[in-house]
Amino acid sequence: MNPRRVGAVMLRQLYLYMGSPQRVLPLFIWVTLDVVLWGFITRFLGQVSHATFGFVPGLLGAVLLWDFLTRVMQGITTAFFEDVWSRNFLNIFATPLTIADYLGGLVATGIGTSLMGLTVMMTLATTVFGLSFLSYGWALAPFLMVLFVTGISLGILGAAIVLRLGPASEWLIWPIPSLLSPFAGVFYPLAVLPGWMRAIGHALPPSYVFEGMRAIVAGHPAPPQTLALAVGLALAYLLAACWIFARVYRFAIRTGLIARYSAESAN
Repeated sequence: MNPRRVGAVMLRQLYLYMGSPQRVLPLFIWVTLDVVLWGFITRFLGQVSHATFGFVPGLLGAVLLWDFLTRVMQGITTAFFEDVWSRNFLNIFATPLTIADYLGGLVATGIGTSLMGLTVMMTLATTVFGLSFLSYGWALAPFLMVLFVTGISLGILGAAIVLRLGPASEWLIWPIPSLLSPFAGVFYPLAVLPGWMRAIGHALPPSYVFEGMRAIVAGHPAPPQTLALAVGLALAYLLAACWIFARVYRFAIRTGLIARYSAESAN
């Protein structure tokens, strides 16, 4: 992986954002709406239930963490879609750019956009609803890293699906986080799920994140074996996603499918 080529991919995305403010607004608006909506919902539930359960850290915290994973994934897929929409993908790989360079640039772009969204989320949640992740110390840091790596894996996998099936298949990518959330136990323990859904949930790294998060919010330490399993699964999925993208790219080159991403094919 060449750092200069990775930086070139990032620079192209930066120029897109600088030249088009409407691309910047979605980085903040959806995050803001999620925080405001779920923040007031959790505040209302706390008022009417008179329960000892902390709805703000339990539910709003879960929403923010899942939103973070979604933003990481969409940061990568959106950067890839920019090349698909502009019919520029074939031109990029006419250069000495390698798959590793390109994926590295997409991941770095996803890091930047997701960090901006995370900053907005934490600022709003802390100032408006009194939820501060910093109060839990470094206990949540490994779980955030698991969500981050999982989001990268989903983003690379989504890019591979579009590369294989064609530009129209991008509509299969946007719902992926929503489809996974019932199995990941974002808002409830996996124990409430039926057996077949629980089996799927145990194969997803985020499920261990939210189980651990609920333990930390309740004042208990997160089981270290849970964290170790989540990290192992997340890294395995990342390697698998990179392998799939590389295989799909080589298949597209070998069969000529990559030509549908050229400017000529748009005519």
